[in-house]
Amino acid sequence: MSHPLYIAFIWHQHQPLYKSTGGEYRLPWVRLHGTKDYLDLILILERYPELHQTVNLVPSLILQLEDYIAGNAIDPYLAVALTDEKKLNREQKQFIVDHFFDGNHHTLIDPHPRYAQLYHQRQEKGTTWCWENWQANDYGDLLAWHNLVWIDPLFWDDPQIAGWLRKGENFTLEDRQGIYRKQQEILGKIVPKHREMQEAGQLEVTTTPYTHPILPLLADTHAGRVAVPGMALPKNRFQWPEDIPRHLRKAKEVYRERFVRNPRGLWPSEQSVSPAILPHIAREGFKWICSDEAVLGWSLDRFFHRDEGGNLYDPEVLYRPYRLETPYGDVAIAFRDHRLSDLIGFTYSAMSPQDAAKDLIGHLQAIANSRDSNDSEPWLVTIALDGENCWEFYQQDGLPFLDYLYQHLSRDKTLELVTVSEFLTKFPPTQTIPLEKLHSGSWVDGSFTTWIGDPVKNRAWDLLYEARKTLEKHPEATEQKNPKAWEALYAAEGSDWFWWFGEGHSSNQDAMFDRLFREHLMELYEALGEPIPEPLKEEVERHDIHGDRVPSSFIHPFIDGFGDEQDWDKAGLVEIGGARGTMHQSSTVQRLFYGLDHLNFYLRLDFKSGIDVLKELPSELHLLWFYPGILRYNNPAPLPELPDIDPLNYEFHHHLGVNLRSREIWLDEAGEYQAWHRRKCTAYMALNQCLELAIPWEDLDIHPDYPVRMVGVLTDGGKFYGHIPENRLISVNSP
Repeated sequence: MSHPLYIAFIWHQHQPLYKSTGGEYRLPWVRLHGTKDYLDLILILERYPELHQTVNLVPSLILQLEDYIAGNAIDPYLAVALTDEKKLNREQKQFIVDHFFDGNHHTLIDPHPRYAQLYHQRQEKGTTWCWENWQANDYGDLLAWHNLVWIDPLFWDDPQIAGWLRKGENFTLEDRQGIYRKQQEILGKIVPKHREMQEAGQLEVTTTPYTHPILPLLADTHAGRVAVPGMALPKNRFQWPEDIPRHLRKAKEVYRERFVRNPRGLWPSEQSVSPAILPHIAREGFKWICSDEAVLGWSLDRFFHRDEGGNLYDPEVLYRPYRLETPYGDVAIAFRDHRLSDLIGFTYSAMSPQDAAKDLIGHLQAIANSRDSNDSEPWLVTIALDGENCWEFYQQDGLPFLDYLYQHLSRDKTLELVTVSEFLTKFPPTQTIPLEKLHSGSWVDGSFTTWIGDPVKNRAWDLLYEARKTLEKHPEATEQKNPKAWEALYAAEGSDWFWWFGEGHSSNQDAMFDRLFREHLMELYEALGEPIPEPLKEEVERHDIHGDRVPSSFIHPFIDGFGDEQDWDKAGLVEIGGARGTMHQSSTVQRLFYGLDHLNFYLRLDFKSGIDVLKELPSELHLLWFYPGILRYNNPAPLPELPDIDPLNYEFHHHLGVNLRSREIWLDEAGEYQAWHRRKCTAYMALNQCLELAIPWEDLDIHPDYPVRMVGVLTDGGKFYGHIPENRLISVNSP
């Protein structure tokens, strides 16, 4: 029997608990993402009733949405937006200037002239100038525009919203109050619309453990050493598996009250699984879960290889659900295609909507065509990702991309979109992963290093351990008799705080996430009548320390030579200028930024302030690349007079040259007998206030997940000038 290629989209909608101990909401993201990302996603889908999908709504998100709908949630952004602009004090004005440009300026700010005017004033003249020169109407307009652009374009044909957009400036307090009421109206439709579409059969709605905790680490923090045997762990071993069914039961309770049925599917927080948590999941009646292909690879003791187009060599292994047997019944598990999910999450926003949709369809058709015609078993391609954050970087919040995609999928009978439960009901899994073989890991490299192992993350786990131990010493404080203590514990057990602590991820709200984590723990002690430990009164992490960093996410910079900070805020950073290394005397290059997406490797060089880039820069930049562990020709760098020092005396496979005077770019590849051969090069650059460079992976002709090592050499008039970084190689893996 011939089957279409079945495709399961799973969109994960999540926000952590932003409510403080006093009931105030510290951050606005439930409200803003609520008006921009949750309702429109399924309304676009509703236009194509033959396409079915799955949406995961985290309980902590649902409860906070309801607080806003009821008017019980006031965050600092909302409070100041509802203040008369003529009565703003200096502290409020500083807060507005600092935070009311939050959002990707290319897509949310620049298309709106008045908002863009205010943004570029701040960028060009600085925050102090704005405080001293802006008038009341400037603040009033900024407050209005920040809230308007976070309303999805799908709703811009609403007469009131259209009127505000046409107005453009001189917004009043009454206007902003009206915008807030419109936000509440949109928020109020989110859960009812999901329920309606689930009842109609087009949508499956799933849930997540109550406050989004990493369940395997609640069971035992030593689970971190399954993927990383040498991981440094917290001083105290957190081991409270009894909290797992509590999170699951509370999630089911929130779900049943809104959807009048039990959830079938569970999105384990951060797609984190382990053998220890599966019996709890089965016992609570969940029928299926999802995780990442890395977890499947570890579980089967194999690595998924892809060709140069990113397509799997052994697709039949990934594109099927598996059965997990527990003492309380079977649980099915679907593993997502990591690359396809990441293309939507991180890369397609940098392409035209039509090209991006065609690219995804091309990948799906390639998967469909790779099936053996004699294979009667259906395939399920799972594409699972965050359903809210990526759209900020797409044109019109993703509407053109999704429309192009859905139009084609509606016509292509070889591709069929299904909910996960639809597929499992029709085609129960035939392959079993023994429970003890299931890997303990998450979607991030199949490990838990994003949430544990770093000294700061471990410190937070120790604070959580002490609080949990204190609660255990109060057997009288049951969930029924002291719900405040338990709610505080559940909030602190959420994964988000650990995500932001330590190395790996950072935002301009790190200090607030630190504060919220400690506030939840302090509330637990207060509810128990216990003194608050002194360590909770101090930050878990210093947030004023800056230095070198590795990339924290894919980037998609606009290559214009001006170094837009939003474009590079997730990039790796190496400080170059200063009192160390070969460049210290001139300090011509101050900083090196680097990053990547599925299309390109990106490099940015910042120069000494006030430098004349045409006269004072060395004349050429040479990037030298090699790929450790990969069998390829490697030759000494084709540059004269290089010092015989590491890493300049290494052998390299690619040499990319950039003439900073003529803007010429060329690419050489190592061949036999230490010869170098010129290759096609489509890299492009811009040199203005800084140097920005994009090198397509296609030019380098390397496979996905290749280890990539690079060093830069500056020459002037053919003579060695210096190398960057000065004390290490740039190290990434191709996506």
